[in-house]
Amino acid sequence: MAKWFPGRRLSWVRLSVVGVVVAGLVAGGIYGVNRYEDQVTASERKPWFDAYVDVTSTPSLAFESPGDDGQRNVVLAFVVASPDESCTPTWGGFYNLDEAGETLDLDRRLARFRMQGGAAMVSFGGQANSDLSLVCTDAGALQKGYQDVIDRYELASIDMDIEGELLADTPAIKRQAAAIAAIQKARPESDGLDVWLTLPVGPSGLTFEGAEAVRAYIAADVQLAGINAMTMNYNTGTDTDLTDTIIDSLNSTQAQLRALYQEVDVNIGEATAWSRISATPMIGQNDVREDVFTVEDAQVLAKFSAEKGMSRLSMWSLNRDQACGANWPDLRRVSDSCSGVTQAAGEFSKTLRTDRTGELTQISEPFPEANDEIVPDDPKTSPYPIWDVDASYPEGSKIVWNHSVYEAKWWNEGEQPDLPTENGAQSWRLLGPVLPGEKPVERPQIPEGTYPDWVKATEYPKGERIIFDGIGYEAKWWSQGDSPDAALVQPDESPWRQLTDAEIARIAKEEASS
Repeated sequence: MAKWFPGRRLSWVRLSVVGVVVAGLVAGGIYGVNRYEDQVTASERKPWFDAYVDVTSTPSLAFESPGDDGQRNVVLAFVVASPDESCTPTWGGFYNLDEAGETLDLDRRLARFRMQGGAAMVSFGGQANSDLSLVCTDAGALQKGYQDVIDRYELASIDMDIEGELLADTPAIKRQAAAIAAIQKARPESDGLDVWLTLPVGPSGLTFEGAEAVRAYIAADVQLAGINAMTMNYNTGTDTDLTDTIIDSLNSTQAQLRALYQEVDVNIGEATAWSRISATPMIGQNDVREDVFTVEDAQVLAKFSAEKGMSRLSMWSLNRDQACGANWPDLRRVSDSCSGVTQAAGEFSKTLRTDRTGELTQISEPFPEANDEIVPDDPKTSPYPIWDVDASYPEGSKIVWNHSVYEAKWWNEGEQPDLPTENGAQSWRLLGPVLPGEKPVERPQIPEGTYPDWVKATEYPKGERIIFDGIGYEAKWWSQGDSPDAALVQPDESPWRQLTDAEIARIAKEEASS
């Protein structure tokens, strides 16, 4: 007799039915537990929004000054190989790490950004120039190149942007993956390293090369934080809605990620997989003229990413998050500093970070304790001259005041850097604190013979450069007989402009390499 069915005997048919039911209940229970674990894993971190910053783009973006409603997570781009030394990391091929610290004040600006609660990671690679792995074939030197950047900027998150020539170079990607795996394994457990792979996608998700790149990283045993899909430049034509294409590509990429891990017998749940997918649209006009990502598209993407539980969302780039001015000749031609569409300043980042209050992983540094004691600035430890009330400062001058470094936004005299002016305009840009262990920076010098000495009787057309009392100047318009030193006290009236330290550094570098 059956306990649950008294008075009835179970036939083989009935027994089979019961067996199926019981198995279903067990499987359902397991599914329920797995789904619960999947949801818990997926929700371990608060979703965040970050935005790429083109570090070497002109004009320079002051990411270090986010303000009360500014961008709190940034991806600094791009670190690539030096054109002259294949295993040496540089910013955009222009500045090695020390040069970026001196010329761009990058270390200082990053310190200030973090003091204000910001979090940053660095992106390696990109479309232009060569990633370290593409040209550096020595495994030890390659690992050191990546490690130097991670150590220099105290990173706990990095972005590996694999596209262009690198995407098609399987050996280079394998070298890169091996180097990153070694770095991850060598770090203390408390100082983990989040690794994001940024890859191009089409409507069907990752390309063949992109999927192979993920396989290479999985095979190298890199613990991936996730896949960041470059949802841009689809070239699908004007008949296709861009947001539909973006959503299709993200759905496909999520499915591919699960399948790629299943190939190595690792099962990732639906929610967990979505938490490891990110999207990076190119805001405004894309490189493909038919592809234009609007603020309305950003709203759709923000809603979709929230519904799916995507932990990360990004954009290219913070430099471009403003409308182009009236002087931009063609809105359908991509600009590095504006979007090409109608928008309020910062509207894309504000839209995409809606309800995303988390931050990317970083090594937390304690904020400096407040100190009421006023300690005078010390010329022996200050990287730049101490501000002097009686001195005049041309645009681009850097000084130290109250243990912070400032840069003159325009010529000024007698305007204390940390106080507002009478008209409300601030003549100084705060770059960040004086860093521990700093010493006076040796100002770059124009190599002897680069430009002729100024001669009173000589006519100078616009753009002509000369030397006067050891200082370099450039003519703003035609002049004759106007002493260049007048630019130090009457910059608006003078036909001469003093060359900035950054310009002089570039000149010296060009002369040295020629």
